[in-house]
Amino acid sequence: MRRSAFWVLALLAMTTVSCTQQVRYSPAEMEQFPPDIQGHIKQGEVVMGMTQEEVRYAWGAPSEVDVLMPTPDGKMREEWVYKDFLSKKALVFTDKKLTEFIGGSVEKGQ
Repeated sequence: MRRSAFWVLALLAMTTVSCTQQVRYSPAEMEQFPPDIQGHIKQGEVVMGMTQEEVRYAWGAPSEVDVLMPTPDGKMREEWVYKDFLSKKALVFTDKKLTEFIGGSVEKGQ
């Protein structure tokens, strides 16, 4: 019984990993982004300063979107949560730009 449970979990993990590697854009759509951002998107990476649209191209749609309290100076904030079988990551956007990453690390960019 334990052995079959292991294989089910292994299969789910492989399926999750393979799903994240799918291309979510066309070459024409990529032309709208700066070359360095295109490179990050193609690698499935997100970097600080990316727009919500750029992150969506890199990682796809989030599992959850939560509206957070605005900053003291009134800037809108959202948290995008990405969950898979093994992990949970959250990205915080301030005025639609990536400003915080919770649950791992992100490259500093732009």
